[in-house]
Amino acid sequence: MDRLKWFEVAPEGAKALFGVHHYVTKGTNLPEELIHLIFLRVSQINGCAYCIDMHSRDLRKTMSVDRVTLVPVWKEVPHLFSDQYRAALAWAEDVTNLSVTHAPDEAYAAAASAFDDKDLVDLTIAIAAMNAFNRLGAPFRLPVAAKA
Repeated sequence: MDRLKWFEVAPEGAKALFGVHHYVTKGTNLPEELIHLIFLRVSQINGCAYCIDMHSRDLRKTMSVDRVTLVPVWKEVPHLFSDQYRAALAWAEDVTNLSVTHAPDEAYAAAASAFDDKDLVDLTIAIAAMNAFNRLGAPFRLPVAAKA
């Protein structure tokens, strides 16, 4: 079934959301690789095929295929991700699953020890933005670039 192209139907809403994306990717001190890592993990949790495809491709520009493949099980391969990346991944999972996790103090403390105040807020904005994109990409079934 064809679904609406949300960004064409509501261009002002799309512009606003892409403004947040631009801020996160261009206006913060967060490393680009970390941003795409968080975007990928959040998209995996939310099941957004379009975003998983896009951010996997973005990550493979700077990260090995092995590491990208193992993002869903990052806790089992701690040697592949730095302390900061692991803190960001844990925070991304807890914020994305907020109704279940309630962003526990332990996760906050780990994230706060890995990032300065501004970077932690920017990281949380990045997580929130990707959750918003996933909630548009998945229901409107944006097409993936991947081919059989």
